[in-house]
Amino acid sequence: MITELGHFALILAFLVAIVQTFVPLIGAHKGWRSWMSVAEPAASAQFMLTAFAFGALMWAFISSDFSLLLVVQNSHSAKPMLYKISGTWGNHEGSMLLWVLIVSLFGAMAAWFGTNLPPSLRARVLAVQAAIGVAFFAFILFTSNPFTRLAVPPFDGQDLNPLLQDPGLAFHPPFLYLGYVGLSMTFSFAVAALLEGRVDAAWGRWVRPWTLAAWIFLTIGIALGSWWAYYELGWGGFWFWDPVENASFMPWLLAAALLHSAIVVEKRESLKSWTILLAILAFGFSLIGTFIVRSGLLTSVHAFANDPERGVFILMILGFFTGGALILFAVRAGTMEAKGVFGLVSREGALLTNNILLAVSCFVVFVGTMWPLVAEMFFDRKLSVGPPFFNMAFTPFMLVLGLVLPVGAMLPWKRAQIKTAMYPLRYAFVLALAIAGLVWAMQTGRSVLGPIGVFLAAWIVMGAVIDLMSRTGRGANRFGRMMRLPRADWGKLLAHSGLGITMLGVAGITSWAYEDIRVAQVGQPYDVGAYTIALNGVADEEGPNYLATIADITLSRDGTVLSEMRPEKRIYPVAQMPTTEAAINANLARDVYVVIGDEQDAGGWAVRVYVKPLTSWIWIGCLLMALGGCFSLSDRRFRVAAGARKSNAQPVPAE
Repeated sequence: MITELGHFALILAFLVAIVQTFVPLIGAHKGWRSWMSVAEPAASAQFMLTAFAFGALMWAFISSDFSLLLVVQNSHSAKPMLYKISGTWGNHEGSMLLWVLIVSLFGAMAAWFGTNLPPSLRARVLAVQAAIGVAFFAFILFTSNPFTRLAVPPFDGQDLNPLLQDPGLAFHPPFLYLGYVGLSMTFSFAVAALLEGRVDAAWGRWVRPWTLAAWIFLTIGIALGSWWAYYELGWGGFWFWDPVENASFMPWLLAAALLHSAIVVEKRESLKSWTILLAILAFGFSLIGTFIVRSGLLTSVHAFANDPERGVFILMILGFFTGGALILFAVRAGTMEAKGVFGLVSREGALLTNNILLAVSCFVVFVGTMWPLVAEMFFDRKLSVGPPFFNMAFTPFMLVLGLVLPVGAMLPWKRAQIKTAMYPLRYAFVLALAIAGLVWAMQTGRSVLGPIGVFLAAWIVMGAVIDLMSRTGRGANRFGRMMRLPRADWGKLLAHSGLGITMLGVAGITSWAYEDIRVAQVGQPYDVGAYTIALNGVADEEGPNYLATIADITLSRDGTVLSEMRPEKRIYPVAQMPTTEAAINANLARDVYVVIGDEQDAGGWAVRVYVKPLTSWIWIGCLLMALGGCFSLSDRRFRVAAGARKSNAQPVPAE
């Protein structure tokens, strides 16, 4: 019964979204307050109905209701409870329901917390957000209904994809979707501003918290996905430039650019057209990612669906919203005249440079992701674009970004001098060079990227600290003044430092990692670099819904035992799919990563050992970036976003 109620709630949410799309838009155009006021209760109702539908689907997974086709295809009665719950979104239909749930959540939050917005702008924002919901409600109900019943339910289900039965993948999709779909709110603000014909400092202040929230969730989601790929796939890598990875990374780059661009709109009322364009493109690339993952256009180890017909539906949604917004942007471009004038060397110029580097980086990733398809369609050639291309094409832009970041943060608004900005950073630059030189002297025959990564990490982190210290002035009680700085300043320190630390981790794992692959014999230790590996034995064990082959391996160094490691090979009988569970001994200096392979006919077992320096710093940096975003989001200036502007807004005539 509850699943039927969930299906009915989903249909009602669809109808409410249609009302929320048209009635407030008409009211804003005509100046009818009563019509505009429909948006807030409709947004709340749409969210509550969608949440009920999602809860009904989740209950079907928790209770193993095998009368539901989706539960049969993606669950099993013996599966642990965590993966029964995550099975709700570990499939195409359920993940799309999560998508519309988050669309409606952001719309409801705009209704609850957007009381300081001018009524006409708020009505238009909520209407555009509802229009996005209408498109995806229609997609779910007409092509991807999660509530399809079976006439004759089976005794048990077919199980969830074993690769998804992992804590990292249980939490990765919700965070990623909160970021992906959260960018719909920045899109709604951009389209609403174009409809109003007004983009000013207040708009820049309003759009920043939504962009920041989406960027935070995207950062956490991408980090969780990278962490999962590192330890679960057994390849020992953190990033593979897979199409689905790229699909989430491209909106992240554009959201980072949008964050910095919105600052210029707020502070100087410049870069208005560029900021609106970024808001449109950021959500457009989220839709492109959805299309890539669900159309079967590009293959991936973790794509959701392979259905061209549903892909065409998503492509139509992409064309309607992105194409329509770009047409509106072209029509309204004349209304977004910049007021602030600035020199090339200025804070505005540095932020524009940041934007260009991030946008071009996104374009490089997009070309590399889509080029195999273009080559096959137009040149009848099958090509594979892999990590070598992305590393060569993408890395230079990040290196330049790392160099510019500390200097740009120190520049004043409007016009400046490089020499003046560099003066406080001179010791940081020299010290970063000295550290890089020391690393270069210590390594032999290794990549130059290692010392460069160390230099950039030290330069960015020390530059961020100096930037914060420069805001405390001189004299006594600098520490007290530092503690009273706005949270956004501390957030900037953490986010920029997190980027530098992530660069350090990437440099370490790409430049100084080494590996050993061999047939190991039980009871015969061998050396891998400075470490000794001893295979003590291999045993078979049974898990809740899988069978495992587990190796007992001792890791030691200079005769001291560091860890007893238990890498596994699992087979899930229902899904008939094997997975690899690596054993990792991790500390801040390095990871020792061990994978057990197959038993050999001549005796022994295939064992792969990777030693990966500084790996943990990749995810520490990501967490610092997300934490910095949270600090900035909690700043009081966002909670009272543009409140002073509210009184200056143009009054809307009553009906």
